[in-house]
Amino acid sequence: MSDDIKSTPRTPPKQPVPPPKPQRWRIVATLIAALAVAVAVAGEAGVNSRQGPSAVQGSVGRTPAPISTPSSPVTVTTPINLPPDTESVSFALVGDITFSNYDTLPVGGMDRVFDYVRGDLESDVTMGNLETVIGNVRATKCAPRAAGDGSPNNCYTFVAHPDAAKALSNAGFAAVNLANNHSNDAGAAGVADTQAALKAAGVKWTGKPGQIEYIHLDDQDLTVAILGFAPYSSSANLLDINGAKQLVAKAKKKADLVIVYMHVGAEGANQQHVRAGSEVFLGEDRGNPIAFSHAVIDAGADLVFGSGPHVLRGMQWYKGKLIAYSLGNFSGYNTLTYTGVFGISAILHVTLDQKGNFLVGSLTPIVRVTPGVPKIDVTGTAISQIKALSQADFAGNGAVKISNDGTIQPPA
Repeated sequence: MSDDIKSTPRTPPKQPVPPPKPQRWRIVATLIAALAVAVAVAGEAGVNSRQGPSAVQGSVGRTPAPISTPSSPVTVTTPINLPPDTESVSFALVGDITFSNYDTLPVGGMDRVFDYVRGDLESDVTMGNLETVIGNVRATKCAPRAAGDGSPNNCYTFVAHPDAAKALSNAGFAAVNLANNHSNDAGAAGVADTQAALKAAGVKWTGKPGQIEYIHLDDQDLTVAILGFAPYSSSANLLDINGAKQLVAKAKKKADLVIVYMHVGAEGANQQHVRAGSEVFLGEDRGNPIAFSHAVIDAGADLVFGSGPHVLRGMQWYKGKLIAYSLGNFSGYNTLTYTGVFGISAILHVTLDQKGNFLVGSLTPIVRVTPGVPKIDVTGTAISQIKALSQADFAGNGAVKISNDGTIQPPA
């Protein structure tokens, strides 16, 4: 991690995570639009100004910052309905997930972290990157500074209470990726505790060397293989592209669908663009996102998505398959910074048929509010960012086109 991570206070926050809002963001946007019309008819003035990313800032112990009413709510369109006889699998996919560190539990319990977005995580397979250890352990990765207190610069550790695994299950997560640079923050004991907690909660995981995890969906009678990769030997290593291709090809022989999670790329506010070649961060090779994604699709992957830079990146079509290069930070109660671009994220919804063909897709825009929890963003900032980044990085080379309401247009 770099300086986009806050140091974690060791005392409980004064305020709990606020109560959930049951409305979906499109419903909220529709109501806002209707209210705006009513106000205009009545001749009343006073429209709240649109709030940019810098407005979702706060500190521990403060009341969560409200999201202002947008002056131009995002457009809402009629959902696309699939034919009743279409065999399909729906995915809800997110980026990096952390919880409070062990000694700063959310008031009301770990479940409160997902209160604002619970309904928008529903799918056949919901998955994200678990960027933390879960268990009754303490971090071992960062050695103390010479002065004796704290951790060295650019070294951060995340260890969440065991209840975090159940919170993932309660929110609907079927699986998580463990291929990242924080799965080993508490050494072998932390890895064992994390896996034990996830197993007890009924959440599958992937990302270890050579690991392929399978999810069988009884209703569809389909099997989905999930694979996670990161640029580390302790994980399925995305620096070994040939090895990754072999693992994906192996999964394809047994599964109807193969989805790949990649934890890849340099970190920072200036790392939203996908560039050709390998990316380096703090002297560490963080992989070649384009070469890796294209290679695993060539080997049989039906969907590739990921995280790592802690910011949103663009999306690309490659041979009719969708690649989401980074979905940013999804949750980080008192851990991951949520100011500026670090606070903008999205839930990626994708439905594939039984052969892996893209059917429908959309983005639910997220903004992280004090103390770092995800909330639906009716301003649609994530949508506009991903649209712009996709065109800037992949115009003429498979740039994904997205409607103003977040609907992903099928590949040309």
